[in-house]
Amino acid sequence: MESQSTRQLKVSRQLQRDLSEIFRERGTQAFSGAMITVTSVRISPDLSVARVYISIFPSAKTEEVLEIVENSARAIRGELGNRVSKQLRIVPQLTFLLDDSQDYVQKIDELLKK
Repeated sequence: MESQSTRQLKVSRQLQRDLSEIFRERGTQAFSGAMITVTSVRISPDLSVARVYISIFPSAKTEEVLEIVENSARAIRGELGNRVSKQLRIVPQLTFLLDDSQDYVQKIDELLKK
């Protein structure tokens, strides 16, 4: 994992807060009844590309919801641009990735209970 500068960390935290708010405002109906959590954001050194890690509940709808999010990435980036236009000169390109660490923890818990 590459280290990030202080600026990258601040921008990442701000993007995470704003994207979480966008997903919350859109509600579960926009994403087939699933709840989306932004677990982390990693941003490139030039602040032009952001990798957004999301967790989806229930995990049975993961593929379907991830496709919906990817298809609406342009609109989400537009909403994000309205929120961060005063802080950032360039709104980063968003790449959504699945954070399945919660599913992994659940699987390990189930194995340990046996």
